[in-house]
Amino acid sequence: MSGALADVRVLEFAWAVAGPATTRPFAQHGATVVKVETSNRLDGTRAMGPFRDKPGRNRSGYYALYNHGKLSVTLNLHHPRGHDVVRRLVRWADVVNENFSAGQMERWGLGYEDLAKIKPEIIMLRSSMQGQAGPHAQHRAAGMQLQGLVGLTHLTGWPDRAPSATSTPYTDVVGPWFGAVAILAAIDQRDRTGQGQCIDLSQYEASLQVIAPAIMEYAATGREPTRRGNRSLSMAPHGVYRCDGDDEWCAIAVRDDDDWRRMRRAMDAPGWTDEARFATSEGRLAAADELDRLVESWTVPRSAEEVMTTLQSAGVPAGAVRSCAGLFEDPQLAHRAHFVPLEHPVLGPFMCDAPAFRLSRTPADLGPAAAMGMHNEHVYKTVLGMPDDEYESLHSSGVFD
Repeated sequence: MSGALADVRVLEFAWAVAGPATTRPFAQHGATVVKVETSNRLDGTRAMGPFRDKPGRNRSGYYALYNHGKLSVTLNLHHPRGHDVVRRLVRWADVVNENFSAGQMERWGLGYEDLAKIKPEIIMLRSSMQGQAGPHAQHRAAGMQLQGLVGLTHLTGWPDRAPSATSTPYTDVVGPWFGAVAILAAIDQRDRTGQGQCIDLSQYEASLQVIAPAIMEYAATGREPTRRGNRSLSMAPHGVYRCDGDDEWCAIAVRDDDDWRRMRRAMDAPGWTDEARFATSEGRLAAADELDRLVESWTVPRSAEEVMTTLQSAGVPAGAVRSCAGLFEDPQLAHRAHFVPLEHPVLGPFMCDAPAFRLSRTPADLGPAAAMGMHNEHVYKTVLGMPDDEYESLHSSGVFD
């Protein structure tokens, strides 16, 4: 059975995370995604660990995670003969995906207007930090800087300390979902009308959705939210509590007084839970610091799994804090076959995460990431029909560097 997107062809001029992550669901569901790379400037994730055995452009697990199932070709866009090859690739494609700084594709002669002259029905996704136009469109940054601009960093950390960045740039994993849906909408419109279009995606604006509650709070009240650590404005206890063992924790959220009563019963109602000040949400919020210490006195002698199971069984939201090893041992993820073993051409056996959603009639079919330029002959000769002598001439002149 073919994938849901088996008839979609994507030409990708994208690197790092935000661009490749946008088309990863397409490759997972049958689309042919041809990723254009160059040895003159490596995709940054090829140079980032973790590496298998030793560093190398084809040994990055980071790269393999976001580019599995794609075909890799090399093409020097600065070589004058490279542009003829690009034109042929554009005529083959339905979608062009790029996430370079605003204006870079125009400098290569590959802006939307240029591509539309080659193929009027082409769909182009342009994912940049702040969009293609405007007073700050030319600002350069990566996801770690953009999350500061968005306001995520201002909200992350403890109230008495400096802002704290998240370990992974949220903007790099939020924007791609907007981009993927926008491409699907554009394909639907093209199928009905025959018209292509350009999608100008601002990762800045997409990522503002992550802090929508904070923005709404400021708009409605004039109060500017700031860092609260694990504190909630409406729930207590609410936090991550130490459990038995080395660096073992469990997250707990008591939403209302009913949750509190259920939690008391699950804990066998230790004496301190009888105090009148803890009977209401208002009282628990007012005594949140002391309440956290008392809750932790109950969690510390127990494993995180025991705390989670005990509270979940009583209907109280709780979750053990998983390490990476714990994720691979999680019975729910194992039941859903979330981690899929793939055979990478250089890394060898490689575990990759499946899509979080399952299509009943056209399930995802995952393939490994490619070594750099691994599909040059297949794409240029078989897909584009390039004669052997032309291929060899372009190869020897450095077009495929």
